[in-house]
Amino acid sequence: MILTVTPNPAIDLTYRVAALDPGETHRVGAPSARAGGKGLNVARVIAQTGGAAFALTTAGGAPGLRLADDLEAAGLPSELVPVSAPTRSSVAIVDEGSGVTTIFNETGGALSPAEWTALGEAVERLAVPATAIVGSGSLPPGAPDSFYADLVEVARRRGVPCVIDATGLPLLAAAEAGADVLKPNRRELADTVGVDDPVDGARALLAAGARLVLVSLGADGMLAVSETDVSAARLPQPLTGNATGAGDAAVAAVATALASGITDPVTLVRRATAWSAAAVVGPLAGELDPAYPEYEARLVLS
Repeated sequence: MILTVTPNPAIDLTYRVAALDPGETHRVGAPSARAGGKGLNVARVIAQTGGAAFALTTAGGAPGLRLADDLEAAGLPSELVPVSAPTRSSVAIVDEGSGVTTIFNETGGALSPAEWTALGEAVERLAVPATAIVGSGSLPPGAPDSFYADLVEVARRRGVPCVIDATGLPLLAAAEAGADVLKPNRRELADTVGVDDPVDGARALLAAGARLVLVSLGADGMLAVSETDVSAARLPQPLTGNATGAGDAAVAAVATALASGITDPVTLVRRATAWSAAAVVGPLAGELDPAYPEYEARLVLS
């Protein structure tokens, strides 16, 4: 069982328009709405690909009830820690003409000290049967910067791998704690370490203590940077679609591989890139194109 931890979930609302014209009024149909947040998307992908995932997250207010109902309807095993702050929303506007998706992410509400304690206790309890632990997504305001580093420590005590997808001080703290894999995108990495070159930025996280860094490069694919090598994978031609959740699919691929004992960086970056690409073609975040097993054979490696 792969445990995914999402401290700042959201109700994902996806609108589709024929063409997005800034400053103008658009008439749209009802949005698709589902429980979202990076870790929940990771859990959905793991389940779709035949793995076992358990999603730990928070839920607050009426949106939190909606989130709980959606997870139950999806049949996704989960535990929700009740919090006072209403669960936030994330809005994606898909321009079907250009293939570009614009995303508006609410910040989310702060958790109380007691709520952070309850979440931490749930992590400790649910880590016992876990074969890997994933920490993904933004942290709500006032969160301890050590939250993801603490996840790494829990995984280390249990003897299981840990994958962290974050940015800023929480990402750096996870590196210093010795995370097995970090998975920022190019912008998150640059914002965290202050280095624009993704290879140099990844090496800064390795120097801090991380064991492997995968860097999403958008249409340019993905890098895997270890202490001894740099590997890259991409499709021959960029795909059009909704890139929301593509990074989460990559995390799901890595966590699944690590949980089964696969640690080779080239194998990890191949699977992560393939699943990420299949997520772009998928209809919603947390879903892959059903033909995802075929994507890996099309990759260009270097």
